Amino acid sequence: METKTRQNGTAKKESATVKKEVQKKLTEEAIGKTVIPEKAKTVGQPTVNLDDRIQKFEKLKGLATQRERLTETLNELTKFNYNQDGSCSFYIRDSRNLEFKTTNSNLTKLVTTHLQTTLEQRKSEIEEQIVEFEL
Repeated sequence: METKTRQNGTAKKESATVKKEVQKKLTEEAIGKTVIPEKAKTVGQPTVNLDDRIQKFEKLKGLATQRERLTETLNELTKFNYNQDGSCSFYIRDSRNLEFKTTNSNLTKLVTTHLQTTLEQRKSEIEEQIVEFEL
């Protein structure tokens, strides 16, 4: 222990209270009286049940399937646009078998260009949804 000198010249020993406090804390810890603060629970993400997680996975799988189909359709449409030799036919048939047919290559080109633009926009929307998707 250290001794400290007061200004008036008398020496006083430092009290042993620090030593007693350390002994008291060690005794309490050994007995189990001290309350050790528990780690705070993370509030970040709520628990997700299994059914919700599976449903989200199925939604993601559906988005991936839509993207694949759009990619295939765009590839076929691109092949069609580049392999045209000027003579083509365009058919539209509804559920009652009513049919629209044209051999006008300008109209065909206009329709395929518009269709390609629309499909590319939809593909980019789906890709954006996939990137932002949280499981």
